[in-house]
Amino acid sequence: MALITKAIRGTQDLLPNESYKQQYIEKQMLETAFNFGYKEIRTPVFEHTELFQRGVGDTTDVVQKEMYTFNDKGNRSITLRPEGTAGAVRSFLEHGLYNEPLPQKVCYLTSCYRYEKPQAGRLREFHQFGVECLGAAEPVADAELISLAQNIFDILQINNLHLEINSIGCPQCRQKYYDALKEYFKKYENELCETCRGRMERNPMRILDCKSPVCSGIAKDAPTILDYLCDDCKEHFEAVKGYLDIMEIPYTINPRIVRGLDYYTRTVFEFVSDEIGAQGTVCGGGRYDGLVEELGGSHIPSLGFAMGLERLMLLMEAQGTPFPEEQRPDLFIATMGEVATKKALALANELRYDGASVLYDIAGRSLKAQMKYANKLNAQYSMVLGEDEIVKGKATVKNMDTGDQEEISLEDFSENFMRMSINESMKDLQNTMGDGQGVDLSSLFGGMM
Repeated sequence: MALITKAIRGTQDLLPNESYKQQYIEKQMLETAFNFGYKEIRTPVFEHTELFQRGVGDTTDVVQKEMYTFNDKGNRSITLRPEGTAGAVRSFLEHGLYNEPLPQKVCYLTSCYRYEKPQAGRLREFHQFGVECLGAAEPVADAELISLAQNIFDILQINNLHLEINSIGCPQCRQKYYDALKEYFKKYENELCETCRGRMERNPMRILDCKSPVCSGIAKDAPTILDYLCDDCKEHFEAVKGYLDIMEIPYTINPRIVRGLDYYTRTVFEFVSDEIGAQGTVCGGGRYDGLVEELGGSHIPSLGFAMGLERLMLLMEAQGTPFPEEQRPDLFIATMGEVATKKALALANELRYDGASVLYDIAGRSLKAQMKYANKLNAQYSMVLGEDEIVKGKATVKNMDTGDQEEISLEDFSENFMRMSINESMKDLQNTMGDGQGVDLSSLFGGMM
C-alpha cells in the first residue's frame, strides 16, 4: 500500500530513538535557565501578522520573504511565529507583567516557522530555546545573558564555539551610521540586489546582513558601527566586555554582526561553530531596548537570545558529544495465560504508581517471543508469570544484564522488587567504586524511590 503523503519539505519527524536526546537537551536548558532566575512561558503558535511586522521589522528578510501568513475565516491576517521574542513581549504587555517586579525573566521551548530553502541545520519548521529578560538596562545584564548561554553549552559538553560580540548602538548614534552607510552604498547602488536597493533609505544596515555574494562582497569594506557609537553606547559596550573578562568568557569583536531582526540595539552576539557548514550560528541574541515601546508599552529596556535545537543536535552529533543512555524499562513481565495477564496488570499498576517503568505483553506473543521482545526493549529485569507462580505467590526476577536471578514474593511486590533492585545496584557500585556511600539512590531508579 502506497503512502498517502510524506512529511512536507522543510519539516522532519523526530523518532523515539532520537527524541530522548532532545528531551535531555531541553531539560538541561530549562534547569540552567531556572538557576539564572528564568521561568517558562508558553505563547500561541500564531499571532496577528502586525505583531511581527512591527516587532521583527518589515525591512527584514523574515518579514519580507519568510513568514507563513494567511487570512483566517474572519479575514484576519494571521502568521505562524517566525521567532519567539515578539510573542513573549506581547504576552508581557497583555498580561501586565510590567507591574510585577522587574526584570521579568522568561524562557521558552517553541516551534518556529520560516519559508527558507531547506538544508542541514535550516528547516521550515524548527525549534528554539529562548530567554527574554524584560526590564534590565545595565550592561551586567548583557554579560549575564551571555554567561547563561555559555553555561548551557558547558553543561551539554559542546566544544569549539566562538563567541562573537558587537554593539549596533542606539537610535541616536545609529542615525549617523546610517548616513555613512548610505553614502558608501550609493556608489554601488546599481550592483546591489533589488532587496538591498530597497533597504538603502529605510534601513541600510540590513544590507550588511544580505546573503547575496555580490552584496556581502560590497559590504565587506563598508564603515563599521563601532566608529559611530555615542559615548553612552561606547561605555555600555566596554562594561559588557569587562564583565565577560571577569567571568573568563572568551570573545572576539565582530563589527559585522547586526543580527537579522530590526529590534536589536546596543549589544548583539552570536555563538558560532565551524563544524556544521553554512548554518554555523547556534545561538544569537542581544539587547532590544525599544521593542516593548514599539509594541505599545512604555520604555522597558530588555534583552534575550535564542538557540536552535536542530542545529545543536547537529553540532553535538558532529562532535560526538555524549548523551545519557535512553531510559530502559525497569521490568518486563512475560505472561502465560489469561490469569497471569490479569495478575500482571495488577502488579504493573502497583509498580507504576511507585514510579517504575513496567511493561507486559499486549500482543498475544508466545513466551519465547515475549522474552525476545524484552531483550529488544533492553529491559533491566524480566519476570515470567504463570499459574504456578501465582499459586506459589512467588516469581523469579532475572537481571537481564548479568543473568542473576532472585525469587521474590508477589505480596507487596513493588516494595520487594525495589528492595531487590536497590541491593543489586549497590553491589554494582561497590564493585566499580569500592564504596557506595554518598550516592543518591533515587537517581538510580528513575524516581522509583
